Amino acid sequence: MRSKNLSDKILRSVKSKGFKYIELPSVIETNHIVQRSGESFRKFIFSFTDQSGNELCLRPDLTIASCLRYLENNLKGKEKIFYSGQAYRKSQNKKDSIIRNQVGFEIIGSKNEKNDDKEIINTSLKSLKDLKYSSGTLTIGNVEIFNLLISKLNIPKRWKLRLIRHFWREDYFSDLLKRLETNSDVDPTIVEVDKRRYLKMLKDDQTSVVAGRSIKEILERFDKKIKDPRRASRGKNVSNIIKEFLNIKCPINKAASQLNKFFKKNRINLVVDQKYFPISKNKISKLNVVFSSAFGRQLEYYTGMVFKIDIKSKSKITNCCNGGRYDKLISDLGSKKQIPAVGAALNLNY
Repeated sequence: MRSKNLSDKILRSVKSKGFKYIELPSVIETNHIVQRSGESFRKFIFSFTDQSGNELCLRPDLTIASCLRYLENNLKGKEKIFYSGQAYRKSQNKKDSIIRNQVGFEIIGSKNEKNDDKEIINTSLKSLKDLKYSSGTLTIGNVEIFNLLISKLNIPKRWKLRLIRHFWREDYFSDLLKRLETNSDVDPTIVEVDKRRYLKMLKDDQTSVVAGRSIKEILERFDKKIKDPRRASRGKNVSNIIKEFLNIKCPINKAASQLNKFFKKNRINLVVDQKYFPISKNKISKLNVVFSSAFGRQLEYYTGMVFKIDIKSKSKITNCCNGGRYDKLISDLGSKKQIPAVGAALNLNY
């Protein structure tokens, strides 16, 4: 796909679906990336300080640059846009290129989310028509289903928030499940010390500030922990339920039935309709279509439907397209209200 001719064909294909071409800035403020992906992501970006002392970086991601454009230009309503360019990101794999050539397309600000999800996937599929490949897989997941599952589990609220927040950090998430199973992070001696501190602080001035928080705020947090304890036996059961959920993988037309079977077995008050998924065919052109409940952990900002396309060419399997829904990204970047958005990017480096 390094051929400029092929790249131009893809751009024309996307344009024919009613998307408007835009230009994106190559440099953005580093804090927009670090706030979304954490300080640990800093080692993967190319950052520098300008003459005014502001920390900037070469864009490691085109989607964030696009959402910043929508926000900073105070745009309103629905936009169907596409763009092409380079993202700059270091990789732990030395064989990977630090420059990623991409074509991206998005629908921002539309209320018809299910139709938009379908349109983004169909646009991605149409963009592949000029590629030479023998077979492939379209994998579909949904982060929203995971979040709904967690909301129904019998664990403290703080643990629900923790698991949802760290779903995208696969290794750390596994460590969280181990801690949930064993209560290994709860030292009984420290718990008793905390209770004594709690009783002592009840007598202190509630407006006093300790480590940036008022005593009143600290006591409220202690109170929640005391009234909402975490028990190892319950944690083990919840951990097993989560692991079982993340192992669900099936042809897309069986996604709803497999999920509902799982919910019923574990007495979870959730039901999913097959219409919930943007595609119900198990085969589209040369692609097998599958559902995977564990898919969607690559980027923190995904909130709903997610997908990827892997194709096989000359016995080599390559990831050529990724996309999904990120309804909270623009508000996380500074918008006063939540703006729905869904998009995808095609990898031109393959």
